[in-house]
Amino acid sequence: MVEKRDQYREIVKALPNPGLGLGLRSKHFNYILEHSPAVDWFEVISENFMDSGGRPRHILRQVAERYPVVMHGVSLSIGSTDPLNMEYLGKLKSLAVEVKPLWISDHLCWTGVNSLNTHDLLPVLLNEESLKHICSRIRLAQDFMERPLVFENPSTYLTFKQSTIPEWEFLKYMAEETGCGLLLDVNNVFVSAFNNDFDPVNYINQLPHDRIVQMHIAGHQHCGDYIIDTHDRNVVHEVWKLFTQAWQLTGGVATLLEWDSNIPDFDVYHAELLKAKQYMSVMTAYNMDTQNQEFSSTPVSNPVDFLVNDFKW
Repeated sequence: MVEKRDQYREIVKALPNPGLGLGLRSKHFNYILEHSPAVDWFEVISENFMDSGGRPRHILRQVAERYPVVMHGVSLSIGSTDPLNMEYLGKLKSLAVEVKPLWISDHLCWTGVNSLNTHDLLPVLLNEESLKHICSRIRLAQDFMERPLVFENPSTYLTFKQSTIPEWEFLKYMAEETGCGLLLDVNNVFVSAFNNDFDPVNYINQLPHDRIVQMHIAGHQHCGDYIIDTHDRNVVHEVWKLFTQAWQLTGGVATLLEWDSNIPDFDVYHAELLKAKQYMSVMTAYNMDTQNQEFSSTPVSNPVDFLVNDFKW
């Protein structure tokens, strides 16, 4: 008898590579519908549409008729000690039935306790106990959704003393035990590596590349002693170089540019995404001039500007 884990693994292996995509943001709704720009696919924040039956949902239906769509969530809270929120999963499943996304992703994180949502992606303890706990929750969520889910490596700003498993190994074991897919956020690797003093090249080398179905790239704010994952500016050269490494190791997977604060006009956003084509070649990536990293002391937190609803979870 074939286990569901093996079924999910085969489904993940067969997922398509739709190309280079952008996040669907309300600022660009009218432009996209009026001009149908040549974007390969769009990623939508699931929570922005789950409780909306008005114009945002109407817009999403029209976009989904024209482009492949992927659903990306920020509130599954797979690392929480709270019971899985079945109301949330029910709404997520209903939206998926309507939108027919290529896949559904969320983050290796927790977002709150006692049913309160902090709207932040909080780091999880990485040890054998938390691995078993999170894998059991992934199995429940996948079986309820009747499909494999895809999980993204978070950006982190600390390392727990009690963690005993490197994050790349944790993700590998998680995929092996549940059949889930992985979303490699290259910018998150760079941010976490700087903040936690590990080698980002080794991190990417150690991942199970055949389980990666999507990559994220984004800009960040370098504050000198630490980096904040702000998604509010251009991608830096060091992240593009890591993207080149990941592109070679995965054989090329769906890639999306995140821009969630200080969102520019659509043509600027799209032009930044298309730079990825230059970095799909190793020679091009390593021969381009490096950029001077700008430091900023402005206090910031993780961006939530892309969220449009008030949540009850």
